[in-house]
Amino acid sequence: MSTLLSIEKRNAVLNTMATLLEQEREALKAINQQDLANYNGEDLAMEKRLLVDDAKVDGMILSVQQLASQEDPVGQVRYEFTHDNGMRISNKTAAFGTIMIIYESRPDVTVEAGGIAFKSGNKILLKGGKESLLSNQKIVSLWHQALESNGVSTEWVEYLNYDRAQTQAFLEKPTQRIDLIVPRGGEKLIEFTKKHATCPVIVSGRGNNFVYVNADADLGKAMSIIINGKTSNISVCNALDKVLIDVNIPNWEVFANELITKLKGFKVTVLGDEAIAKATGVPAIENDLIWYEEFLDYKIVIGTVNSNPAAIEMINKYCGGHSASIITENTGLAQEFMENVDASSVYHNASTRFTDGGQFGLGGELAISTDKLHQRGPIGLQHLVTNKWYIYGEGQIR
Repeated sequence: MSTLLSIEKRNAVLNTMATLLEQEREALKAINQQDLANYNGEDLAMEKRLLVDDAKVDGMILSVQQLASQEDPVGQVRYEFTHDNGMRISNKTAAFGTIMIIYESRPDVTVEAGGIAFKSGNKILLKGGKESLLSNQKIVSLWHQALESNGVSTEWVEYLNYDRAQTQAFLEKPTQRIDLIVPRGGEKLIEFTKKHATCPVIVSGRGNNFVYVNADADLGKAMSIIINGKTSNISVCNALDKVLIDVNIPNWEVFANELITKLKGFKVTVLGDEAIAKATGVPAIENDLIWYEEFLDYKIVIGTVNSNPAAIEMINKYCGGHSASIITENTGLAQEFMENVDASSVYHNASTRFTDGGQFGLGGELAISTDKLHQRGPIGLQHLVTNKWYIYGEGQIR
């Protein structure tokens, strides 16, 4: 598996995969219905991620088509230098080798993450969740068909149908070389992977995203951004969990009450800090630990702050390092907020729901990293590479 496939071969496999997904659309949806029927339905967010409908298949097809049209991320020159002695030195991007992806309930990851890893010259080990087993096996069979029809070994895409104990054993003593592991899912999955893995892990972290409504906010914008962030899709890591309202907004209580009425119209449970509870009558939070929580549910916490520095401090203390947005018409203040908030993606007057590889023009993502090494935020094609040094000499010795 060590030989890098030519970019033409990699693109041909991706284009074949797009065709096969279209051809097998109905079969894939039917198989996914079996997975849904087998799922006990305890977790609404999980069920939403598990479903494969026409829109999801369209997304899968678009993702492999976009990947096929993108530039080869391998072999890009990052740095060049000519030594005094005449040696030519360059640093170029290189494939990792073998990447393992551990994820829950999302059959689209089997396409998107598999495609990103493959396009960047890597062998992929896919470890999906048991709840989406049938859908995943169907998609992997399409990957194998796409590989075989282009004369490429099916070993490039491998599915690991392991339970928890087998996964732990594999992480601790891999039966093949693994160069990088990317866990995509909840905090428990990430913790489990970090604890047992013997190779580097990129953490695709939790959300717990904040919107700060500054004193100079356009309150119409603030309202629609908060409603979108909280209600458009509760099951994703870029959904909104916390709102901070600046008490220097004239009649801030009126805005808070309007916002809460609107959120309740979407069946969102609203909790507030002391000032919000007093001004609006919503239940007060029991303790400050809730500020650390990611909900993945129709639930939100609203609090008050009295300055930009106080908002920054609070976000940096509690948020998951994923996304934070300031709503203000004061661009200088927005810039100060964006420079000082410690998150992978910082927004001015926009919804946190855009933190996504596809939305950022990356053609999908492998994960959204809240680590600062090796890449932060959405991990696209161009980030799923390492690098190596090429030195060209004519007999130089040191």
